[in-house]
Amino acid sequence: MIGAGITPVLGQVYFALVGLCVGSFLNVCISRWPAGLSVVKPRSRCPKCERPISAIENVPVLSWIFLRGKCRGCGLPISVEYPAVELFVGAVWLWSAIQYGPSFTGLRVAAFASFLIGIAITDAKHYVIPDGYTITGLVWTLATSVAVLFIDPVSPYASPFAGPYDALIGACVGAGAISIVGWLGEASLKKEAMGFGDVTLMAFVGSALGAGRTLLAIFIGAAIGAVVFLLIVLPLTRIHSESGTESGKLPLVPFGVFLAPAAFIALFWGNDMIDWYRKFTGL
Repeated sequence: MIGAGITPVLGQVYFALVGLCVGSFLNVCISRWPAGLSVVKPRSRCPKCERPISAIENVPVLSWIFLRGKCRGCGLPISVEYPAVELFVGAVWLWSAIQYGPSFTGLRVAAFASFLIGIAITDAKHYVIPDGYTITGLVWTLATSVAVLFIDPVSPYASPFAGPYDALIGACVGAGAISIVGWLGEASLKKEAMGFGDVTLMAFVGSALGAGRTLLAIFIGAAIGAVVFLLIVLPLTRIHSESGTESGKLPLVPFGVFLAPAAFIALFWGNDMIDWYRKFTGL
């Protein structure tokens, strides 16, 4: 365990603080990667007046509270999205520490969730899934699938992740399966149904889940997307079209927004769902 000698409470506090910092970094990735900008430099700036933000003004959550949600330079509002993302990611890291302790498995779960959160928010806002998330996540997941054999070989926590061999197979299955879905969608809709970011996303997800749960994640993501489209997107489009406020053209629906939570569901409950399906069908 990476947290040997650390009390559970101290480990949870440490994970939560790291999670807040990761959430702050995700805010940078969400705003910069879609624009093709570096997340390393220049330093953080106010999105309104471009004033550089000092270190004391960049403390996760607390700085936003002390500044009362406004830039110290121009006085314009700073979106509540920033502290919300930081708090959410911090809560996820805390949950991971509670579930798995200050262990390498806990770190892997928290990191996997962080990648998915960044992907979902970025795709929802900008309709793009940057390789910075997916390729980095793929390399991280493959590397840690091997590293865990040496770092945490006798962990008391059962890892939900695929082993090294299954991770490689899962990455190939994920990329291949979502590519087929994209081709079928393009053939039926007569236009591009999804981007290459969805392919790299499912390669990353597949490396974490293995083949079986990856296919399940695609199904769950498609099911969630279909429900949202039929119950929310389609009715709202019709209402706006009838009122004359917008055209009747259907908006873009970012698939990554649904694949990300589907991957998280499949990671923890995928095996149980597959077992239930086999019993139900007699397979």
